[in-house]
Amino acid sequence: MPVRYQPPLPADLASVPGVTLGTAAGHIKNWQRDDVLLVAFEPGTVAAGVFTQNRFCAAPVIICREHLARGGSVRALLVNAGNANAGTGAAGIKAASLCCVAVAAQLGCTPEEVLLFSTGVIMEPLPVERIVEALPVASRALASDHWFAAVLAIMTTDTVPKATSRIVSIDGVDITATGMAKGAGMIHPNMATMLALIATDASIAAGLLQTLTREIADVSFNCATIDGDTSTNDSFVIAATGKAGMAPITAAGDPRLASLRIALTDIAVTLAQAIVRDGEGATKFITVRVEQGRDSAECRRIALGIAHSPLVKTAFFASDPNLGRIVCAIGNAATPDLDASRVAFWLDDVLVVEGGSRSAGYLEADGQRVMQQEEITIRVILGRGEAAAMVWTCDFSHEYVSINADYRS
Repeated sequence: MPVRYQPPLPADLASVPGVTLGTAAGHIKNWQRDDVLLVAFEPGTVAAGVFTQNRFCAAPVIICREHLARGGSVRALLVNAGNANAGTGAAGIKAASLCCVAVAAQLGCTPEEVLLFSTGVIMEPLPVERIVEALPVASRALASDHWFAAVLAIMTTDTVPKATSRIVSIDGVDITATGMAKGAGMIHPNMATMLALIATDASIAAGLLQTLTREIADVSFNCATIDGDTSTNDSFVIAATGKAGMAPITAAGDPRLASLRIALTDIAVTLAQAIVRDGEGATKFITVRVEQGRDSAECRRIALGIAHSPLVKTAFFASDPNLGRIVCAIGNAATPDLDASRVAFWLDDVLVVEGGSRSAGYLEADGQRVMQQEEITIRVILGRGEAAAMVWTCDFSHEYVSINADYRS
């Protein structure tokens, strides 16, 4: 079960004007559940996205980039679980395109107005026929209050659905936003780190929405890492239907943009942390914060060095204060000119290292106390600047190995 994450109930997820969702069973894997999701947007909806930097990016990622580059107009999003359509070459692109054509015929839009998400096993041919056969069922099921069913349909190794809503007043107009995500493994921040969709009825120019989406990803999904593996399919899309009855936000200096950014960022951070809390086999949620670095890139590199170390992650699973592993991870990620004698780090409220060596006041019992907690913060001070960076990660357990060993069976 996830670490201190309470999954939503259906009633917790607010309908977004201009958005309907429907699911169906495509039987893409040997499971008895819906695994095809169709999201329909009313005309006038714009979207923006950020995607994986993995050079083996999946066919749906390639299609999404191409379609969004046409101006951001979107009428539908099709998601399938169980098959990633990655590492499938030209045949994968053709299969993805056929899905777009089928959705367009179902909804009366153009194929270029359809975006695709796929998740599942890599290097297996996409079963297009099963997805296309499921589309009429998903189309008939389209409804504004089907967010919870939608989240269930996109899960793979997730143990719980991940979704949340916010309703905020901006200049006297109520703005609704609901987001959902899937992800529990093969998670590493590299724009982005899973599948995630946020829909809002705010009205915003497509170009401005693209900038906003990237900014939000950098402080949310790009701060989440489970195992250091960036997936081939990572996609994060924000869609804005413009149905809220507000004047469009068209300029970066519009004061309403800050309020919208706060609401959407809050959703994205909640979803990103939910992914880490539901990391495959996770028993602990760990925040790593590196401060007083020369620049944010240095701080981020060291934070990730700690978060990705298997020795650090297994020590946290064992609740073993073998904190020399953190010292080792800092040193491995640091540049050669880092002065170790200026480095300090805390485990929650416990000062472990100062002046580059074990703190005189550190007691093993204090470290043990913190290591037994479900939520832990590692705070590292580099002592040579004003920059900072933060990432969220989890421990490695026996279950992580079992889940990934059995993933295809």
